[in-house]
Amino acid sequence: MNNSITFEDFSKVDLRVGTIIEVNDFPKAHRPAYQLTIDFGTLGIKKSSAQITSLYTKAELLNKQVVAVVNFPKKQIANFISECLLLGAVDGKDVVLLNPEQHVDNGTSVA
Repeated sequence: MNNSITFEDFSKVDLRVGTIIEVNDFPKAHRPAYQLTIDFGTLGIKKSSAQITSLYTKAELLNKQVVAVVNFPKKQIANFISECLLLGAVDGKDVVLLNPEQHVDNGTSVA
């Protein structure tokens, strides 16, 4: 790795746990994706687009806790505004979502 960052750089990234409360198909996305609505507790409800259709069904995602970056600027994807970025391990074209091993409160900070 040649792009080292400082702890101060890392501390600018706001990683939080949230629970997916709504999952919809996203037919206007260039690659297969879902539109997700995620509850981050006191931080509120945020939306995200995720290209995770190859490994997850809508039923599997509903009520699943996930980890996301919540302080990126909003990004328009087709006709949808994404407000956070889910974290996952990229295995080829598949994305395996990162999530807490045990249930934690929505909005819990990840350090």
